[in-house]
Amino acid sequence: MNIKQINWENTEWKTVRQGIERKAFGGDGATIALHRLWPGHEVLPHSHENEQIAYIIEGSVDFRLGDQVIRLGPGGIVVVPPNVIHCATVVGDEPVLNLDVFTPARPEYET
Repeated sequence: MNIKQINWENTEWKTVRQGIERKAFGGDGATIALHRLWPGHEVLPHSHENEQIAYIIEGSVDFRLGDQVIRLGPGGIVVVPPNVIHCATVVGDEPVLNLDVFTPARPEYET
C-alpha cells in the first residue's frame, strides 16, 4: 500500500488568478481543495463535471448556483451538482477561506 499524505501548514498557496489562491490534495476518487478568496477577486462563473461540496470556514460569500444566490458564512455548506454554472463573490472586506471537496477527483488541481 502506498500512503499519500501532506501537511497543509507546510504547503505554499498557489495563485489561481487575481485574488484566488489554492492548496489541493487528492486521492483516486476525490480531491479536497482549500481556497482563499480575497475581496475584489476575479469572479468567473463556470461549471465542471464534478460534484462539489463547498464549506465556508472564514468570511462570507454570495454563492451563485444557476439563477439562485445564497449567502454563506462560517459553517455554511452547499452542494454544487455536476455541470451547474456557479461562482462565489466575497461579501465585505475580509478574505474568505473555504474548503471544497470534488468527486470524481480533479488531478489538475494538484499540479
